[in-house]
Amino acid sequence: MHSHQAADFSVLTVAGELDVVGAPELRQQVLGRIAQGDHRLVLDLSGVDYIDSFGVGVVIGALKRVRLLDGELRLVVPERQVRRVFELCDLDRIFKLHETLEQALEGR
Repeated sequence: MHSHQAADFSVLTVAGELDVVGAPELRQQVLGRIAQGDHRLVLDLSGVDYIDSFGVGVVIGALKRVRLLDGELRLVVPERQVRRVFELCDLDRIFKLHETLEQALEGR
Protein backbone atom coordinates (compact mmCIF):
# COMPACT_ATOMS: atom_id res chain seq x y z
CA MET A 1 0.00 0.00 0.00
CA HIS A 2 1.27 3.46 -0.79
CA SER A 3 -0.11 6.97 -0.73
CA HIS A 4 0.41 10.27 -2.52
CA GLN A 5 -1.26 13.64 -3.02
CA ALA A 6 -3.20 14.35 -6.20
CA ALA A 7 -5.29 17.46 -6.71
CA ASP A 8 -6.97 18.13 -3.34
CA PHE A 9 -7.01 14.46 -2.37
CA SER A 10 -4.84 12.00 -0.52
CA VAL A 11 -4.76 8.86 -2.63
CA LEU A 12 -4.30 5.52 -0.88
CA THR A 13 -3.44 2.78 -3.36
CA VAL A 14 -4.27 -0.74 -2.18
CA ALA A 15 -3.16 -4.00 -3.78
CA GLY A 16 -3.74 -7.69 -3.13
CA GLU A 17 -6.45 -8.91 -0.81
CA LEU A 18 -8.53 -6.56 1.31
CA ASP A 19 -9.58 -9.10 3.92
CA VAL A 20 -9.11 -9.90 7.59
CA VAL A 21 -5.33 -9.71 7.05
CA GLY A 22 -5.09 -6.71 4.70
CA ALA A 23 -7.95 -4.53 5.94
CA PRO A 24 -6.34 -3.46 9.26
CA GLU A 25 -3.43 -1.87 7.36
CA LEU A 26 -5.87 0.18 5.27
CA ARG A 27 -7.71 1.23 8.44
CA GLN A 28 -4.42 2.44 9.97
CA GLN A 29 -3.52 4.35 6.81
CA VAL A 30 -6.93 6.04 6.73
CA LEU A 31 -6.73 6.96 10.41
CA GLY A 32 -3.23 8.32 9.89
CA ARG A 33 -4.31 10.50 6.98
CA ILE A 34 -7.29 11.83 8.91
CA ALA A 35 -5.05 12.56 11.92
CA GLN A 36 -2.81 14.59 9.59
CA GLY A 37 -5.82 16.67 8.56
CA ASP A 38 -6.54 14.97 5.23
CA HIS A 39 -10.32 14.74 4.96
CA ARG A 40 -10.56 14.23 1.20
CA LEU A 41 -9.48 10.70 0.34
CA VAL A 42 -9.45 8.48 -2.71
CA LEU A 43 -9.14 4.75 -2.11
CA ASP A 44 -7.64 3.32 -5.27
CA LEU A 45 -8.62 -0.35 -5.20
CA SER A 46 -7.33 -1.01 -8.73
CA GLY A 47 -4.86 -3.58 -7.44
CA VAL A 48 -7.32 -5.36 -5.16
CA ASP A 49 -8.33 -8.77 -6.47
CA TYR A 50 -10.36 -9.89 -3.44
CA ILE A 51 -12.41 -8.11 -0.80
CA ASP A 52 -14.41 -9.62 2.06
CA SER A 53 -16.68 -8.21 4.76
CA PHE A 54 -13.69 -6.96 6.77
CA GLY A 55 -12.48 -4.95 3.77
CA VAL A 56 -15.94 -3.59 3.07
CA GLY A 57 -16.24 -2.64 6.75
CA VAL A 58 -13.01 -0.66 6.62
CA VAL A 59 -14.19 1.21 3.52
CA ILE A 60 -17.52 2.05 5.19
CA GLY A 61 -15.68 3.10 8.35
CA ALA A 62 -13.46 5.41 6.29
CA LEU A 63 -16.55 7.00 4.76
CA LYS A 64 -18.10 7.60 8.18
CA ARG A 65 -14.91 9.15 9.53
CA VAL A 66 -14.40 11.59 6.66
CA ARG A 67 -18.07 12.56 6.60
CA LEU A 68 -17.93 13.45 10.30
CA LEU A 69 -15.24 15.96 9.32
CA ASP A 70 -17.16 17.28 6.30
CA GLY A 71 -14.73 15.41 4.07
CA GLU A 72 -15.15 13.22 1.05
CA LEU A 73 -14.25 9.66 0.09
CA ARG A 74 -14.03 8.46 -3.50
CA LEU A 75 -13.39 4.90 -4.69
CA VAL A 76 -11.60 3.52 -7.73
CA VAL A 77 -12.90 0.00 -8.37
CA PRO A 78 -12.22 -1.26 -11.90
CA GLU A 79 -11.90 -4.96 -10.99
CA ARG A 80 -15.22 -6.65 -11.84
CA GLN A 81 -15.23 -9.12 -8.92
CA VAL A 82 -14.51 -6.40 -6.36
CA ARG A 83 -17.08 -4.08 -7.94
CA ARG A 84 -19.64 -6.90 -7.75
CA VAL A 85 -19.20 -7.14 -3.96
CA PHE A 86 -20.06 -3.44 -3.62
CA GLU A 87 -23.06 -3.87 -5.92
CA LEU A 88 -24.38 -6.95 -4.08
CA CYS A 89 -24.27 -5.00 -0.81
CA ASP A 90 -26.04 -2.03 -2.48
CA LEU A 91 -23.00 0.08 -1.67
CA ASP A 92 -22.94 1.39 -5.22
CA ARG A 93 -25.88 3.53 -4.01
CA ILE A 94 -23.63 5.13 -1.39
CA PHE A 95 -20.36 5.21 -3.34
CA LYS A 96 -19.81 6.20 -6.93
CA LEU A 97 -17.48 3.48 -8.17
CA HIS A 98 -14.95 5.04 -10.54
CA GLU A 99 -13.14 3.04 -13.21
CA THR A 100 -9.93 5.10 -13.07
CA LEU A 101 -8.07 7.34 -10.67
CA GLU A 102 -8.41 10.22 -13.13
CA GLN A 103 -12.22 9.88 -13.09
CA ALA A 104 -12.26 9.78 -9.31
CA LEU A 105 -10.13 12.91 -9.01
CA GLU A 106 -12.33 14.74 -11.51
CA GLY A 107 -15.52 13.51 -9.80
CA ARG A 108 -16.90 11.93 -12.98
